[in-house]
Amino acid sequence: MSLSYESSGVRYDQLDAFKRACQRAARMTAGELKAHGYAEPATTRGESCYLMEAADHYLAHVEEGLGTKNLVADAVYAQTGRCFYDEIAIDTVATIVNDLITCGARPISVAMHAAVGDSGWFSDAVRMQALVDGWAEGCRRAGAVWGGGETPTLKGLVDPATIVLAGSAVGKIEPKSRRITGDVADGDAIIFLASTGVQTNGLSLCRLIADNLPLGYATLIGHGDPRTYGEALLAASAIYVDFVVRCQQAGVKLNYVAHVTGHGWRKLMRLEEPFVYEITAPREIPALFKFLMEAGPISLREAYATFNMGVGFAAFVAPSAVEATLAAAKTAGHEAWVAGQVRKEGSRKAVVIPSLDLTYEADTLQVR
Repeated sequence: MSLSYESSGVRYDQLDAFKRACQRAARMTAGELKAHGYAEPATTRGESCYLMEAADHYLAHVEEGLGTKNLVADAVYAQTGRCFYDEIAIDTVATIVNDLITCGARPISVAMHAAVGDSGWFSDAVRMQALVDGWAEGCRRAGAVWGGGETPTLKGLVDPATIVLAGSAVGKIEPKSRRITGDVADGDAIIFLASTGVQTNGLSLCRLIADNLPLGYATLIGHGDPRTYGEALLAASAIYVDFVVRCQQAGVKLNYVAHVTGHGWRKLMRLEEPFVYEITAPREIPALFKFLMEAGPISLREAYATFNMGVGFAAFVAPSAVEATLAAAKTAGHEAWVAGQVRKEGSRKAVVIPSLDLTYEADTLQVR
């Protein structure tokens, strides 16, 4: 029987219902922006980043959390003595700024939120310094200042042996023409940018799998990859800010972009307007995901609905902009390729992967 994300305790139907309720209530507060010289632009609600519009620029704001990936780092640290908290810190910054850039904003300031159950968590000098150094490195990779943060001790709410990592970022779009609005058209190319592994989504399911392995995170993943399961899971996430910035500097119009995190490849249809996103070149499944599917076991359908499967970011561009987009990705150090195309089929909205016989219809992604 295939494992699912729900079997690890994560149910998107419940989470997304709460998110939609929040959006409805939050929309009613938009009038408060007027006193600050801003207004809420159309279609910002339901996107990965919130925008505030002024006469000559947009401000962008986002908050995100790491999730449970640091529990993997804790287990590997206890088992091997190897500390991966520099990678964990980069992961947290990445999940924040990769959401921020989906609207075209360039991050200016990133803040850390590090909640512990006992302040003694910070007494491990190696782990503490790795977290500090990694956060600073993540900010440098994002081209943003580390602006501050909060370190609450929440006895009774957080386990004394763990830390909950999250943060927020502020960014800016100037000139306003650099905003990524979702101006997608029939025939647009879908360009994928490679991920470094699971990045920051699906870790609850990954941990459930580790619990059922005799060697746990010390298990070799195989498939031509010499790493252990723990090492592979803890590879630091890619930060895609440089890709978006390079495209903007080169005058490449990004019609839409998607940060491929929760909901897996279903995230490709986050845009409200109905399109069919046909993926004709999905590429071979990376070794880590092959291992996850076997060890779970996890079905092919569940894997692509939960994990990024080797794709961390997607860009939708006009056919005439494909070469320039690929060049921008290469210059920024990201592996990228043309993965498919956007098609208009009336009111249908879906992600289709013909070679894998997979189709995800609109009702499988309810984030608005």
